[in-house]
Amino acid sequence: MRSCLLILFCAVMLIASCEDKKSSSQNSTAPPLEKPVQPDTAVRDNTKVEEVVEAEEEKKERRDGPLLVQEELIPFYTEYARKNRANKVRIKTRFGNIDVELFYDTPLHRANFLYMVEQDYFENTFFHRVSEGFVIQGGNSDNPDTNRKRHRIGDFLIPSEFDAGHRHVRGALAAAKYVEQNVSKASSPYEFYIVQDPDGAHHLNNDHTVFGRVISGMDVVDEINKVETDQSEWPLTNIHILEAEIIE
Repeated sequence: MRSCLLILFCAVMLIASCEDKKSSSQNSTAPPLEKPVQPDTAVRDNTKVEEVVEAEEEKKERRDGPLLVQEELIPFYTEYARKNRANKVRIKTRFGNIDVELFYDTPLHRANFLYMVEQDYFENTFFHRVSEGFVIQGGNSDNPDTNRKRHRIGDFLIPSEFDAGHRHVRGALAAAKYVEQNVSKASSPYEFYIVQDPDGAHHLNNDHTVFGRVISGMDVVDEINKVETDQSEWPLTNIHILEAEIIE
């Protein structure tokens, strides 16, 4: 009798053990795959992402401003441009500095660029698009912090300022824009590009607003324009904008 009971007990324990293992296997989950910002398989240098996010969260005195909306944009930037007469900005990268001059006759774009600098928006974004022999484009990244900054500043577009007549010559600083549902060719407030082509990019005239020019650092633009990229023109090693600051 004792033998039978012992055999029965062992059988029950064996079944229970198998069920536990099956249950544990079903309940375990693999870490979710992160969706990349760009549809490519290139390995990117994101070693600074966590450091950047933590540094931003730990800032005790964070620059702040109103949440900008389209309806209030023109009066806000008109007044901002009147009060802020600066027109030179230094963009710092590991390749060196790029100094740009902002045109007074594109007041909304000048005000927007200065405001983004004041809000520390450009810091630790990237030159995320490099088109060899054409342009380098900056102001975006796959850092979570970039989206947080955009949500904090606002969702809006800048009216085009083609009347100033500035052309896409080499060294021109211009605003990127959304193609879809944008018949007015309004500009993105967050992304800009610099023309690298020695012959300019005149097919973009009156399609994108040119609002400034490089006054120092075209050698840096040329060096950035040589970096290796993936098929979507995203550099294989991220080119961080380390800082953007207003200069005299």
